[in-house]
Amino acid sequence: MELRVRHESWPLVQPFAISRGRRTTADIVVVELVGEGVRGWAECIPYARYGESIEDVMRALEEAAPRLTDRVTPEHVQRWLPPGAARNGLDCAVWDWQAKRQGVSVAELLGLPPLQPLTTAFTLSLDTPERMAMAARQNAFRPLLKSKLAGAGDLERMAAIRENAPHSVLIVDANEAWTADMVEDFCAKLAAVGVALVEQPLPAGEDAVLAEMHHAVPLCADESCHTRADLDRLCGRYEVVNIKLEKTGGLTEAMALRQAARERGLRLMVGCMLGTSLAMAPAAVVAQGAEFVDLDGPLLIGRDRQPGLRYEGSLLHPYEPALWG
Repeated sequence: MELRVRHESWPLVQPFAISRGRRTTADIVVVELVGEGVRGWAECIPYARYGESIEDVMRALEEAAPRLTDRVTPEHVQRWLPPGAARNGLDCAVWDWQAKRQGVSVAELLGLPPLQPLTTAFTLSLDTPERMAMAARQNAFRPLLKSKLAGAGDLERMAAIRENAPHSVLIVDANEAWTADMVEDFCAKLAAVGVALVEQPLPAGEDAVLAEMHHAVPLCADESCHTRADLDRLCGRYEVVNIKLEKTGGLTEAMALRQAARERGLRLMVGCMLGTSLAMAPAAVVAQGAEFVDLDGPLLIGRDRQPGLRYEGSLLHPYEPALWG
């Protein structure tokens, strides 16, 4: 079994900002497995917030290479690598390789019915209220808009967005930028403009206080939720969890997290980092039946893989086998 790893950089349509910083490219690691005349592949996105770098992820993958044989399974990958981008890339590449070798889809390997189209959110980059209003107006035809927030000025941002996208469902992502004294007041005022979800208002290590607060809008755990091990701690603080393959370390744990969250009565959001269709394809498997889908990465980069996923507005169609799975 041969492992190939490379770094790719994909320019964004325009700079993309959240509370922690601004980016102009999507920097990814591509993982390819070649064995028995079959190539499986995937991509993963190292994230500095979780202490990851391109170099560290590539090194971890290269260190796993000697273990690879034509008997490799996703269960092996779970034991070799911790949750994170490196495991995600290898896990999803193994799923793709197994599906191609057996001539079936990943959905079939998982015992799932054929995948259905999904309505994805479209994300508005953090900016001034005036510029976010303009972006909302340009995308007012989309049924679901997600806005990046930063604390100060967020109420003004969302009032401007609602005025310019009167018919869209609105969700927001604070990326840990709020303080505890903002939560109740901001949620009440955001509920008044029809916001349906607030994602990660407080830093992950400071969110225990949410269990004691009234919030007029459901809260979603993102940075606070990586794997199943987090769920018991999050119940009572959040109503929704955001599953991202970069955090779970691949499709295997993401599917297990999905099931465990459902068993605890939590609703689901399936999200993404800035990546191409190759990163979105396995996430679309997890996103089947989720209440909120945020798989708009290819809409934010200047070009995509060919063949890539097909988007009709905000409707994301199931991937083709030529791409993945």
